[in-house]
Amino acid sequence: MRSEKEMMGLILTVAEKDERIRAVYMNGSRTNPTLKEDLFQDYDIVYVVTETASFLEDERWVDVFGERLMMQEPDKNDQGADGDFADFYGYLMLFTDGNRIDLHIETLPHMQEHYGEDKLTVPLMDKDDCLPEIPDATDEDYHVLKPTEQEYLARCNNFWWCQQNVAKSLWRDEVPYAQFMLECIIRRDLDQMVSWYIGIQTDFMVSTGKVGNYFKKLLPEKYWTMYEATYADGDLEHIWDALFAAGHLFRTLAGHVADEFSFTYRNDEDENMTHYLKQVRKLSPSADRIF
Repeated sequence: MRSEKEMMGLILTVAEKDERIRAVYMNGSRTNPTLKEDLFQDYDIVYVVTETASFLEDERWVDVFGERLMMQEPDKNDQGADGDFADFYGYLMLFTDGNRIDLHIETLPHMQEHYGEDKLTVPLMDKDDCLPEIPDATDEDYHVLKPTEQEYLARCNNFWWCQQNVAKSLWRDEVPYAQFMLECIIRRDLDQMVSWYIGIQTDFMVSTGKVGNYFKKLLPEKYWTMYEATYADGDLEHIWDALFAAGHLFRTLAGHVADEFSFTYRNDEDENMTHYLKQVRKLSPSADRIF
């Protein structure tokens, strides 16, 4: 596997030799000063170019970065081969040595409009002094934000309301929809409550990562253990267990958040839905009424 020094040297050498490339900058995890480096970090690179057309006409130019396992071109996937790529285009490349480069080319006007919007941006090369000055890279834009009371109440309400969708799907033996509701809808509210709790513990000065990537290192061990229990396989009873585990963790952390900000936790929503869930769980498959 090529080292970081080798990869950065290659990325900058390609830019130095190509007159179409006028500047280079990087963002993403490798510019985040709070993260520990690891071998799966991508190289999120942007080349500022005079134009994109010549790059798109002969895509063999990316072969210089190494032998690829696979490449994705998300802009082409989204817009089709005839899309408008005059200002911006991306190549996501995974190489046979395990390295990955997420490389984007953009024109000078596009850069001038968007440069520095991501505060995890570090300039690497500037042939024409075209890159504006920006502050040192920071992940502050990704820090957990304090909730408003309305946001808090809405999350609580949605978390408990959507539980009945899981319950009826489990009774019907419809695992796909039950798992969808648990993982794609309910978990968003649970994760937000977890993030708010972590924010309180850290004075809202940290990021919890994409979809809670850093929960394990930021939560007390007892709460992490409770969080792990909210995941289930395809077994109906295990999904029920995970649903109740999610409820237990949610009410625990929601109570902490409510106390911190003097919000009111709706115990009635919690208690009523929990009673409903317990009733549905014990229904027989041939039941003709819920209560």
